[in-house]
Amino acid sequence: MKGAALTTKPSALRADARRNRDRILEAAVQAFSERGPDVAIDTIAKAAGVGSATLYRHFPTREALIEAAYRNELARVCDSAVKLLADHEPDRAIRLWMDDFIDYLAAKQGMADALRAAVASGANPFAETLDKLATAIGTLLRAGAGAGLLRPDVDPFDVGFSLAGVGLITSAPGQRERAGRLLDLLLDGLRYGAGGPASNS
Repeated sequence: MKGAALTTKPSALRADARRNRDRILEAAVQAFSERGPDVAIDTIAKAAGVGSATLYRHFPTREALIEAAYRNELARVCDSAVKLLADHEPDRAIRLWMDDFIDYLAAKQGMADALRAAVASGANPFAETLDKLATAIGTLLRAGAGAGLLRPDVDPFDVGFSLAGVGLITSAPGQRERAGRLLDLLLDGLRYGAGGPASNS
């Protein structure tokens, strides 16, 4: 029994550390978005429900925390593509993913000052961002084309830049409804010329 307990303890500690890290990153996104790059690290630790020492064990510098918070948001939106495809038809999945992408852009915009500070210090939080997003979009497009629901000739980067444009022009408060209408139009364009009958969103 003692041996079994010893073998389970490390994994339990790793799970606890992972939860702490996730809470820290969530609190960091909110804090940097609402209070800017100079928010006290102790404030972020308190919001995450951890001690400052725990935060610094995961992220030894402010720049490391900013970069990790941004990359976590990027991973969240990219990973959601496969999850959405598992639960929805591909055209519905890509439309829902578009909403996730707009949320990601809002988080990125909220953290803009913090990200600029990180870049000024020599960090590169945006490395591979376009490639990761294009991979997620490409996964959705291929699934849609394979099902005959989306046209097969679309460049994932074109979709990404189109979504960025929607996010840019609807970034002001109260513009989310307009963003939804523009995303619906973009989806209609992706359905045009598909190999099979388009399904309704």
